[in-house]
Amino acid sequence: MVRELSLRSIVTMVVLTVSLLVLPLVLPPLSPPPLLFLFIPVFIMILLLFLALSPSQAEPNIAVTSV
Repeated sequence: MVRELSLRSIVTMVVLTVSLLVLPLVLPPLSPPPLLFLFIPVFIMILLLFLALSPSQAEPNIAVTSV
């Protein structure tokens, strides 16, 4: 598994990790987003549940044979 990770990918992961650790300490705090933006993940979850539980419009691909 070590062979699959090139030096470039390891350096990229280290730089991303360091930036995630350092940038919140350096940047000023952001104001909270509008309330509507906070509901976007809820709307996405409702849409995904609706799509998962709704019946399919495609014909079932079931073969029935008699023995």
